[in-house]
This record gives sequence, C-alpha cells and structure tokens, in this order.
Amino acid sequence: MDIVHTNTGIIPPVPTILNEDRQLDRPGMKLLIDSLIDNGVHGLFFLGTAGEFNQFDAKEREEIAEFCINCTDGRLPVWIGTGSNTTAETIRLTRHAAQSGATGVVVINPYYCKLSEKALYAHYEAVAEASELPLMLYNFPALTGQDLSPYFVRRLASKYLHVVGIKETVDQLSHIRHMILLVKEVNPSFSVFCGFDEYLLPTLAAGGAGAIAASANFAPQLMLGLYRSYLNNDLAEVLEYHRKLVRIPPLYALDEPFIPTIKEAVRLSGIAIPTYSHSPANPWSPENEEQLKQIFTMADIPYSG
Repeated sequence: MDIVHTNTGIIPPVPTILNEDRQLDRPGMKLLIDSLIDNGVHGLFFLGTAGEFNQFDAKEREEIAEFCINCTDGRLPVWIGTGSNTTAETIRLTRHAAQSGATGVVVINPYYCKLSEKALYAHYEAVAEASELPLMLYNFPALTGQDLSPYFVRRLASKYLHVVGIKETVDQLSHIRHMILLVKEVNPSFSVFCGFDEYLLPTLAAGGAGAIAASANFAPQLMLGLYRSYLNNDLAEVLEYHRKLVRIPPLYALDEPFIPTIKEAVRLSGIAIPTYSHSPANPWSPENEEQLKQIFTMADIPYSG
C-alpha cells in the first residue's frame, strides 16, 4: 500500500557515520542512506540522538545536514535535527535546514537546565516564528530531563499549523495515547511517532503516524513489515512482526551510550560502514558482539559475520 502523506510511516533516526578521525565519512554515510532508501523507508531523520547531534558544533551540523540532504537528492523526505541549548542556535540551524532543502526540522527541547513552561514555550514560539518550515517536536525526557506534556504540545500545535508532529521517545504508552488524542483534537493532521521500537503497534492502534526508531536502521524489514501489515489489516502478520520487534530493546542496554551499538548493529546487518563514534564510549567488545548476535537471532534479523 503506497504512502500518500509525507509525515507518516517508518523514519529511521540515521546515525552519523564517522571515519577514524571522527569526521563525517561520506562514503559510509552515502552507503547507509542508499541502503535505507532501497529498503523502502518513508523518510530519513538526520542529526538526532543516534546522529550524535550534541557532539558537533553548529558549523559541523550544517555541513552534515547539507551532505545528507544532497545525498538523498529528493528521493525521500528529509528531517534535520536542529535542537540546541540556545534559542539563537536552534533558529540558525532551522533556517539553514530550510535554505538547504530539508523537508522539515525536528527540535528537541533545551537540556541540562530545566525551564519553566513559560520559558520553554517562548523558546519553541521563537523557533516557529523564525521559519515556516514544517517542525516536529522531539520529546526524550530521559535525556533532556524535561517532558513535553500533551497539553503543552496541544497549545503549540493549535497556534502554529507548521508544528506538524512529535517524536515521542517516552517509555509510557499512556503518554503517547494522550498526545495523540489531545493534540489531534485541535490539529487532526498532527503526526505522533513513537521513538521506541516495541511501541509501534500500540501507537498505530491509537491513531499515531508510525515510528522514528533506531531499529529501522538495521532491521527496517521488521518495522516496515508491521506497518504495511497494519495498513492491510492483516492481524496475523502484524502480531508476527510485533513479537519480533519486542525482542530488540535489550540491544540498547548492551552499553552506554547506546549509539555505538546502533552502528555495530548496522554493520552486523550487512552494511559495511565504519563504526567509530564521537561519543565518549567503551571499545566494542567480543562479549557485546556475541550478545548482539543473540538478539538478532531472537528477533529473526539476518546478519553477516
């Protein structure tokens, strides 16, 4: 079944592929982009958490965004993460994404210093006023320390029609459900994506748009299979894919930060990328490799090596 809305479906949060010097590895990045497109994902999200956005300065983020937009070359919608701890830098990166041809931006809230709701709203208001580019919010309270509540998002989405969706990386189904029901009352086209793999099915069942989840990078066939089966009302297939997806989350607990694990999973899936990470991280170990292979086997994900 073809997708007619550009803000639905399965959108991988693509890791930024780095070389040994921790600079953008353009051949590796292109290889991953082409592979994801060939697998049939519905969009690409660059410079999110998996993209290590917080490890780059503004100029580096702009260079990565330009490369990824140009490499995708209009084949799919491209979303660029432009969130920052300062409103000024968020606006700068958002305007740059617009000028570079991005479909839209994904804006995580400022982190470390908790903001009053008034200050947080003023931040998003300033970003929304600075550009008419479609804007998705990014809610990841486990890392930012501050939740974007459904009522807060409803207020933004009712004022700014180009606030078109949210990535809900929350480990709470009731939060996702409230987000869908409350925000869609004021903006029926608002798209709610889950950020955790195993919540794809309940998110779709509650009226959500799909998933922006890391396994779409190394096991796109599972998320796409569930999504298509759901659209085709094939309950048996939906449950088959769901039972495989729920085997994936232990992968993210193999090490902290989890970003290198995602890159190693992409490599294990058969895409020959370098797996260097910009984050402070432990060296990849034989023990982690073995556990990763076990998770792949339990989730019925083919791997090489």
